[in-house]
Amino acid sequence: MFGVIRNSLFGSVEGWPCQVLSRREKEEVTYEERTCEGVGMGMTAPVSITAFPDEDGSLQQKVKVSLRIPSQYQDNPPRPGDESIQIEEREGMTIYSTQFGGYAKEEDYVNYAAKLRSALGSEAAYRKDFYLCNGYDPPMKPYWRRNEVWFVKE
Repeated sequence: MFGVIRNSLFGSVEGWPCQVLSRREKEEVTYEERTCEGVGMGMTAPVSITAFPDEDGSLQQKVKVSLRIPSQYQDNPPRPGDESIQIEEREGMTIYSTQFGGYAKEEDYVNYAAKLRSALGSEAAYRKDFYLCNGYDPPMKPYWRRNEVWFVKE
């Protein structure tokens, strides 16, 4: 279960992982007792998904989701409680990027990746085995959403 601390249409989302200890109903009100621990770091942008394309341009089922650790935690990041979450250093990189709006779906990322690939032609050298799909906005932001596809320059 995930407890949301703050959520606004145009702001950040910050949360703590919470565990429900008990759930009760009294006087027509259902309530829970929870224990929450950890450090809430807020939403960082972009949320970056590494996509691995097939030969036909569609995406393989494996993906890697990356979140930037906020600056104040960079030197000593909190340890994840889930061992499937790993902290890794990402070196600086040069990218080719294209931007689009709306609520992005897999199909949108595939289409914009194809457009970027076509625009770059054969002259640009970039990694062909993956690309990055980036979203910059909280899920509840309805307008002026920003999404990008990045190809990493070789």
